[in-house]
Amino acid sequence: MHLTAPAGTGRTDTRPRTRDADGMAVASFILGLLGLLVLNLFLGPIAIVLAVAALWRGTTRRGRAFLGLALGVADLVVLAVSMEVTGTVSWSL
Repeated sequence: MHLTAPAGTGRTDTRPRTRDADGMAVASFILGLLGLLVLNLFLGPIAIVLAVAALWRGTTRRGRAFLGLALGVADLVVLAVSMEVTGTVSWSL
């Protein structure tokens, strides 16, 4: 039983990199959506970084990556508006 490809086949597999990028796109979307409700100061920038990394790695889920990017930016906008209105660094429902 061989767990690795035989030497000299010349075959390179790019699927794990794409799969990682797809996971980052989905995580970006979920964290951006969650960031609208709680911890937007932390989850917004994380969603933005994950979305950019997923797009840079060539994800097949480009729509989710762009949504994660938009939601991450929206997290920071909500935080900035709430800071101006309430004069604090956090907001509550």
